Amino acid sequence: MRRLIKYQSGEAAQYITRRAALRKLQLSLNDFRRLCILKGVYPREPKHRRRAQKGSSDLKILYHAKDIRFLFHEPIVWTLRDYKIFAKKTGRDRAVKDFRNLKRRLSIFPELRIDHIVKERYPTFIDAIKDLDDCLTLLFLFSSFPSLHSIPRDQSFLCRRLTTEFLHYIIGTKSLRNVFISIKGFYFQADIKGQKVSWIMPHNYPFKPHSKAEVDFKLMSIFVEFYTAMLGFVNYRLFNSNGYTYPPNFGIEKSEYNYKNEMTYMSDRIAALNIDFFITGNEADEEKDVKFLEQDQKSKRMIKMRTEKEELNRLLTLFKGLKFFISREVPREPLVILIRSFGGKVSWDSSIFGGATYDENDDTITHQIAERFVKADQFISRDYIQPQWIFDSVNRRCLLPTNNYFVGVSLPPHLSPFVDLNQDLSPEQRFEKSYMSTAIEKEKNFDKNISKGTSNTNLMNEEQLEIAYMQERSGQEKQDNVKYEKMNMSVISGKLYDENNISWKNELDEHRLKARMVKSRHRNLFRKLIREQQFKKKEKWLLKKKRAAIDTKQ
Repeated sequence: MRRLIKYQSGEAAQYITRRAALRKLQLSLNDFRRLCILKGVYPREPKHRRRAQKGSSDLKILYHAKDIRFLFHEPIVWTLRDYKIFAKKTGRDRAVKDFRNLKRRLSIFPELRIDHIVKERYPTFIDAIKDLDDCLTLLFLFSSFPSLHSIPRDQSFLCRRLTTEFLHYIIGTKSLRNVFISIKGFYFQADIKGQKVSWIMPHNYPFKPHSKAEVDFKLMSIFVEFYTAMLGFVNYRLFNSNGYTYPPNFGIEKSEYNYKNEMTYMSDRIAALNIDFFITGNEADEEKDVKFLEQDQKSKRMIKMRTEKEELNRLLTLFKGLKFFISREVPREPLVILIRSFGGKVSWDSSIFGGATYDENDDTITHQIAERFVKADQFISRDYIQPQWIFDSVNRRCLLPTNNYFVGVSLPPHLSPFVDLNQDLSPEQRFEKSYMSTAIEKEKNFDKNISKGTSNTNLMNEEQLEIAYMQERSGQEKQDNVKYEKMNMSVISGKLYDENNISWKNELDEHRLKARMVKSRHRNLFRKLIREQQFKKKEKWLLKKKRAAIDTKQ
């Protein structure tokens, strides 16, 4: 029988430190971090840290040994080593001033390809769609960045192009479902291949370089490098599955590197969203679905599917036949996405921004979106509304009355569609709410039956009894509310309690809990900290006592 050697089996053999992993892979720390981000390898927390660290009590970064062995066969490792060799050779050429050889080496710069990693991490297309939330949020953030020290301009332009292509697919297929305005930005939710995908589009702030290095942009750009390859695959598959050509031609690539300020940068980006690339031909499919649902109307499931389909059809044609004009002070990008996603037409001032399709003097404009009152000539044929009307109408699945959203009017609360308001209610309140809604529906149906002259007396008696019961119940609730208000108006004598005693007990309990949670090897350090706190409290008390004595003498 083979004799077991200490730390060569069990938990000590399952984990490896970061320093040992760097030594085995022969990579620098930055290259190792980049490789782990691309491959999805992250540090692990062992059950027994001392055993995993082979008896050491220090805090070390540990990885699974099988993850590091998995990285040995990665082709990217050889490319990263080639980068290291390339940097040494080019540095030598610069030192010797051999520019001819330097130019030759720069032309054969090693290229890092991560297409196979995307296929490894997402074996099916649905897996990639499920993981689009973080991808889209980060790429929309980087697409709005200016040229920074650690973020090349090419990367931000690539993010901008990929996100614009994705938004064109959302607009063309009418996949958008919910939207919400928050401090972080605009929340969007779309239905793609039966999966709900949510992302955040940040607010458009002016270009301003960051003065403090609070964010590690170099680390974030590694994630962007992987997510751009992933979103490129997803866009290609989405476009081809719907019969669209990829990549679409925006016609603005010539001026990409000539941007001098933020206005031209965002103007071209929004102008690309106002171009019609797709011709949706899903109306025939929608009619077939409705006919299929009409075959069996008795089952509850079919009725529910029918109502959801009708609600969805109303949403897809929410702004159909409406023409909007956006004023210059209103953020245009989210409004263009929403209006075009649901069948509307939109334009803006062509003298300031490019890509406008019609002028402000067009008589066919139905709504003008503005945030401040304009004293110039106004048109009676259009409604002057605030931008919140668009967002609330999309979330409510219907065109809301515009009188609550006129310019200068205090707006109603903007509620989030991602939160179920019924969750805050108790089970009894939910039951009451559902029972009241069913009773109201039955009362309406009863009125319809009476108007039609139905002869079913049993139905009428049941409906009358339920309505009478609800009226009696509402009257009883009013009486109970009056009694409750009278009870609340009574005066109850209060009781004294010692606040100092309660606070002292709470502090004592917290101190006991802290002492129990401290490990035995750190107990002396904990006692030392407690003694220092007590000494500081005593000094503070003595200084207060001296100050009180001086004040009394004066």
